[in-house]
Amino acid sequence: MSSPPHNLQLVIDFVNTLDLETGEDRADTPAHLARWLDEQGLRAGGEPQLGRRELEQAIELRESLRDVLVTHNDRDPGTDDAARHLEEVAEHGRLSVRFGPGGAIDIAPRAEGYPGVLAQLLVPVTHAAMDGTWGRVKACVADDCRWAFYDSSRNRSGRWCDMAVCGNREKVRTYRSRRSG
Repeated sequence: MSSPPHNLQLVIDFVNTLDLETGEDRADTPAHLARWLDEQGLRAGGEPQLGRRELEQAIELRESLRDVLVTHNDRDPGTDDAARHLEEVAEHGRLSVRFGPGGAIDIAPRAEGYPGVLAQLLVPVTHAAMDGTWGRVKACVADDCRWAFYDSSRNRSGRWCDMAVCGNREKVRTYRSRRSG
């Protein structure tokens, strides 16, 4: 299994702070969210404590990303709410193209504080969108899972986070429904 490019693992890990199957949420309180952000190096030392509002913003971003990842697995595209929310996070974080010496180009948030922190989570998405690898980041098709994963299959056909677990469960369900129907 190949590693995701462009630091997409950060985005995958962020979405997976909530395990839908077990209900475990590593970002369920402002303190837990702050710890996760600090572990990822997304907050500068000494930044103010996060509150309920910041937690709600992070959860909304996480679930908007998950909704987009569901569509990457050829599922119902749903509404434009998730895309609109991602645009708002990018806008509030002032996500911008930055030009450096020798023609170097990068994308980075210009906003200070928490809006910049959230926008930083969209930087890998932007880089991956430019080379087409963003579509390889998917959410498992199992409705009770929705775990984010990087589809490293040659033909981009991965549907489950783990074929041995979710894929097998789906095959058993399909088999049983055929036998009983």
